[in-house]
Amino acid sequence: MKRAIFIGCVLLIAAFWLATTLRGQRPQTNDLKDFMRAKLLHSQKLVEGLTTENYEMIAKHAQDLSLLCEDEQWQVFRTSDYIARSKEFRRATDALTEAGRAKNLDAASLGYVDVTLKCVECHKYLRTIRK
Repeated sequence: MKRAIFIGCVLLIAAFWLATTLRGQRPQTNDLKDFMRAKLLHSQKLVEGLTTENYEMIAKHAQDLSLLCEDEQWQVFRTSDYIARSKEFRRATDALTEAGRAKNLDAASLGYVDVTLKCVECHKYLRTIRK
């Protein structure tokens, strides 16, 4: 029980951190803002799926995040660092999808943290190179 509460707290902190990171970005076009909002919505649905042990929801929204990586709006930059970070994010979301399909809550919880960290690190990187 303590472990589940701890994981829930970590997930909520990670979601808050992600939301805060997204708010701190420079103004963007409406299309890009909508795209970023879709990423955030999938992240929030992942937290919901994790906290309710809804494995179908976990797998669906992790896969949706992975598919967003293929969208042209995802390709903000074409640097080797950005491409590498995108590949790492995609691998993390694919692992999260598999954990959801396998109904492995611990792996899915850790996978969500990994995905969130990759999000935050990439957004830090983007803010750095845009300066």
